[in-house]
Amino acid sequence: MKLIGIEIVEDRSADSRCDEGFLKLRRLTLRNVYADRVSEAYPCDVVSRPGSDAVVAVLYERAPDGRVFVWLREAPRAPIYLRRWKRFHHPDAREYLTIAEVVAGLVEATDGEGAAGMRERAAIEAREEAGFAVSAGDFAVIGGETFASPGTSDEKVYYCAGQVRVSERSAAHGDGTVMEEHGELVRLELVEALEACRRGSIPDMKTELALMRLCDHLGYLPQLGCFVEELPEPLRARHRRLGVAARA
Repeated sequence: MKLIGIEIVEDRSADSRCDEGFLKLRRLTLRNVYADRVSEAYPCDVVSRPGSDAVVAVLYERAPDGRVFVWLREAPRAPIYLRRWKRFHHPDAREYLTIAEVVAGLVEATDGEGAAGMRERAAIEAREEAGFAVSAGDFAVIGGETFASPGTSDEKVYYCAGQVRVSERSAAHGDGTVMEEHGELVRLELVEALEACRRGSIPDMKTELALMRLCDHLGYLPQLGCFVEELPEPLRARHRRLGVAARA
């Protein structure tokens, strides 16, 4: 089944309340409070998704020859595709019918708290979106959380990495929504995926960040195409991992 486009069937914007739908919009008037005064009031819109937070599951495999491969999910992203009907200061001729991203999913109310809850959600998304049976204990939290777009959204993204084996992969059933029904898995060498992010072929910010964190987690130096342990001793001694332990 080849996807060739996305059509707008109905635009309900004019008749829909801002607290309806999957995304909720709070249209606020705020003011800053200082020790000796308050600022003038100013408008601020805040966009929220259910649960707000999301977990990224960076799925990777180690080939016998030492190379690292990552598994990304390529799927339609309607908001990006619909840019084609807007005017931008810097025109972009690309279609963006689908884009590749790291596997990710929203945190749900039944998920556990802290690092254990992040690993549980990563394992669920790995099975649901990619068909890989990876236990929660096989995932590692790779660094602290980030905000996706702090000027407009309160969504926070957490990052986990898990090693997978192709032999243990089964069919991915997705989340059952039409939006996700066309998703396909893409297997790329780690350096190839990073280069695709840098040149804009994979124009997803969380994916590039997640892949760079994976490099740090594995001690892999993408510009050199080698691991830290392959460096001469003087350079190994100078290497510093940027990863930090996640809060429990």
